[in-house]
Amino acid sequence: MSDAQKRSYNDLAPLFCTTVGKGLDYNELFGNSNPVIIEIGFGSGIATAGIAGENPGKNYLGIEVYRPGIGRLLWEIEQRHLNNIRIIEGDAEEILDGLPHGAAQGFHIFFPDPWPKKRHHKRRLIRRPFTGKLVKCLSAGGFIYMVTDWTDYADWALVELSATPGLQNPYKGFAPPQSWRPKTWFETKGLMRNHEIQELFFLKENGQ
Repeated sequence: MSDAQKRSYNDLAPLFCTTVGKGLDYNELFGNSNPVIIEIGFGSGIATAGIAGENPGKNYLGIEVYRPGIGRLLWEIEQRHLNNIRIIEGDAEEILDGLPHGAAQGFHIFFPDPWPKKRHHKRRLIRRPFTGKLVKCLSAGGFIYMVTDWTDYADWALVELSATPGLQNPYKGFAPPQSWRPKTWFETKGLMRNHEIQELFFLKENGQ
């Protein structure tokens, strides 16, 4: 961690970081009843801060295991004077078990680790039954928005999400680019390698 990241983490984590547990309430956590979007693996958090700054009427809960990235996002929060971001440090698979069911408007999953080797595919985030946990956390009509620059992972995720009960794909295949999403560092890196950017957008069916 850089000195700035360390300072931000030490000074700001008590204000903006939380833990999961029985009784976690989004309205209490953010101090309002605005819609909540959960981002899994926000990296440096620059894109997260940009989206939150453009959408003050929504709340953003970031989940990240990489502490330097948390420190950087906390720095961004302070510099941009944001109050609609909260952070949970740790592994998403464990954290989702403690989140409220049926309460989040959406999930952002931008450029997750592709685990390209076949023997490591079981470590990929977007796989069943984990995708079922995402559905449980979503409110009716909520969304899962994933972006990747690995074609193999995009194809894999399309199959896994399509086979997850309670989800529907309004685009039938891959989704068109969402113009409001800022470009991330991982996206820039992928484009430099001539990787194709693939986007997936699924909705939770009513009654699920």
